[in-house]
Amino acid sequence: MTGDTQKDYPRPPQPRQQQAMPGRTDAMTPRPDHGEDSYRGSGRLAGRAALITGGDSGIGRAVAIAFAREGADVLISYLDEEEDARETARWVEKAGRRAVLVPGDIQHESHCQALVDRAFEAFGRLDILVNNAAHQATFAEIGDITAEEWELTFRVNIHSQFHLCKAAIPRMKPGASIINTTSINADDPSPNLLAYATTKGAIANFTAGLAQLVAEKGIRVNGVAPGPIWTPLIPSTMPPEKVESFGGNTPIGRAGQPAELAGAYVLLASDEGSYITGAIIPVTGGRPML
Repeated sequence: MTGDTQKDYPRPPQPRQQQAMPGRTDAMTPRPDHGEDSYRGSGRLAGRAALITGGDSGIGRAVAIAFAREGADVLISYLDEEEDARETARWVEKAGRRAVLVPGDIQHESHCQALVDRAFEAFGRLDILVNNAAHQATFAEIGDITAEEWELTFRVNIHSQFHLCKAAIPRMKPGASIINTTSINADDPSPNLLAYATTKGAIANFTAGLAQLVAEKGIRVNGVAPGPIWTPLIPSTMPPEKVESFGGNTPIGRAGQPAELAGAYVLLASDEGSYITGAIIPVTGGRPML
């Protein structure tokens, strides 16, 4: 790594490719960088325990690797991507930390409660909750979006965050941190991602309101707003011609890699972020948040 944002990572065009949802890391070309060979920890999360939804791949995997190398044990929540989840767990364990894998669908309140219960069962504590998992799909016309698709997007993307926070907050101690993954779409919505973008706006508002609600408990709530990031969500939810040019509309001129977001999550989870709450950190390749 040279630190040169123009040269360190692949630039469009990417090979045209498409996968079935929710997508798999090994089928992507080029393969995303999650910080496997680059992230260096310094003990900033030593002794802590984290729950990461969507921790099997993409941003979730990068955050899991970074948290483990900073000293945290990690519960990895995922839908059904067993191979990807096991690979993330392998990197967590290679860092000398515990990895707990819990498959299941976070659109259901009962599963959200079970995830929090499992974290306390495994670690005896929960210091960091990362609400990262998301569902998206591309539609050319509003008439193409079924009621079922709209409701699914809301259940996975925003309702799950409410259910997980509601279950976790009463059991979290002062100093705990909640980090919600929103998106540049919260402020600059892509019309072809109408349902997804709408939920990301809701997440930004939820983050700001919840931060104020729980500040007196000593719990911080923040968000990270990624721009175009090269994850399995892209080839599994966008047409091949969009995948080919993905990321080219940023000032940096390329898609971001999952590894490039890990530092923002570590900051917000660590004591270095002790006076940061209700904030959204944009990681957008130079595209402005309005």
